[in-house]
Amino acid sequence: MTATAAVLRGLGTCLPSRIVTNKELATRLQTSDEWIRTRTGIRERRILTPGTTVADLGEHAARNALTAAGAGADAVLVASSTPQRPCPALAPELASRIGTSDAIAYDIVSACSGFLAATATALGLILADLADTVLIVCTEAYSTLIDPDDRTTNVVLADGAGAALFRRGTGTEPGAILALDLGSDGRHSELIACQPADGYLRMDGPTVYHLAPPLMAASTRRVLDAAGWTTEDLDALVPHQANQRIIDQLVRQLALNPKTAVSAIACVGNTGAASIPIALAHAHREGRLATGHHTALTSVGAGMAWGSAALIWPDLRAEESQL
Repeated sequence: MTATAAVLRGLGTCLPSRIVTNKELATRLQTSDEWIRTRTGIRERRILTPGTTVADLGEHAARNALTAAGAGADAVLVASSTPQRPCPALAPELASRIGTSDAIAYDIVSACSGFLAATATALGLILADLADTVLIVCTEAYSTLIDPDDRTTNVVLADGAGAALFRRGTGTEPGAILALDLGSDGRHSELIACQPADGYLRMDGPTVYHLAPPLMAASTRRVLDAAGWTTEDLDALVPHQANQRIIDQLVRQLALNPKTAVSAIACVGNTGAASIPIALAHAHREGRLATGHHTALTSVGAGMAWGSAALIWPDLRAEESQL
């Protein structure tokens, strides 16, 4: 009997229409475009337009994913570290907005590893016979948590939303999640954290740069082993879009061809939990992900929490919009 699996069916993204270039930041933060690009790999990022909320971005990404999948959702999981309010959860509101008011709906707060934590939860809901289709919505508005005078966070963090619909299927289908790895090390929980004194998000960039690549590399190796793959089998590695230097270091530690790694950070910045679905949709549209590609996803972020997944890339659609 073929094992039940969560199968990726469609992707949706929504980015703010407002583009903030390095030149604009350089003028305000007394830095330069070259300094930002060489240290982060980012040329520009998207920031919420006035009157737009993190819920609005999430709603549009969710609708795009449902359109791409041509299906509805029995459950809605929202991964966000930047909700408009701590209570109630954002997921029930988004479920209502997209017309699935009776769906299972709750939030997952796992920062940059939120998409992979939600993917594991989606698989659990399907295996528990609680849902046949699960919509994951990752939506972030880091601009609401950034100290305008903090160069470290201003040049990296950005806003955006990405969504993915998973359906019940079998492990032999393209798009099936073949293996997952999750973990954390709370000893480093203060490296990326909102400070009680002012509510701003602060980040110890050098220490994160030192820790992140080996944590993602180890998690990726574990998930490849679980899937029965080696690094030579990989056609695409889609990491959390934290910083281009972190992505480059991860590639070196895994001894991969640099072309294997998917990067969209140059034009969107670090969008937290939304970064992997945004990068997946970007790579799919650009032809970097093709049906049959052996694909691994990996992330690490605040907590420090990490996750990885392996799947064969399916034939699917990815819908995008701006707000």
